[in-house]
Amino acid sequence: MKKLEQVYEGKAKKVFKTDDPEKFIVDYKDDATAFNGLKKGTIQGKGVINNRVTNHMMKMLESHGIPTHYVEEISDRETVVKKVQIVPLEVIVRNIAAGSLSKRLGLPEGTKMKSTVLEFCYKDDELGDPMVNEYHIYAMGLATPEEVKTISDYALKINAIMTDYLKDLGIELIDFKLEFGRLSDGTIVLADEISPDTCRFWDSKTGEKLDKDRFRRDLGNVEGAYHEIMKRLLGE
Repeated sequence: MKKLEQVYEGKAKKVFKTDDPEKFIVDYKDDATAFNGLKKGTIQGKGVINNRVTNHMMKMLESHGIPTHYVEEISDRETVVKKVQIVPLEVIVRNIAAGSLSKRLGLPEGTKMKSTVLEFCYKDDELGDPMVNEYHIYAMGLATPEEVKTISDYALKINAIMTDYLKDLGIELIDFKLEFGRLSDGTIVLADEISPDTCRFWDSKTGEKLDKDRFRRDLGNVEGAYHEIMKRLLGE
């Protein structure tokens, strides 16, 4: 498959066209940003880890019946994915209070919630990805009620699958962000990435943070935490 011109560059990835109009190549970067791009830096080796961890998780979820955009990993940093139109929503699944939820609702970080929380944010950097509810989503034409139901069902199923899977590896899944896309026939599939950039992973025993919060909060040993996640998931 031939890599053609770049069509998009985001905070963590570049996307390239290929000689197959239905497939793209995603190239993961080492750049790190937080607080909607206000904090910038580099996490050495992050692109390789996020690429490989994402692909590992996507394949695992596919085996449990979750359709994804994953096609194949072609290098440590590059993956072929299906062409999708991204639904402009960030879907956030929360099991334990942390981050913005703790601040917003005054729940101490680490509070186990009585049920899983599902949140939607409108993907717009200029606006700071504001939280929206289903009424906003339909009013703005971001997704149909059927699509929102599909996305919500998938998100909760992904949470159950990942929580069980990670528990066996000594990792507690605190919360995570998902994005979904539409294939050319309108089918909703899981897209974007699943990595220490997009998930809060805590060590089950010590509570040590093994994710991007180490970068956001200047906790140090960011690279070490990312490598630890890859080691537990991929054994390397």
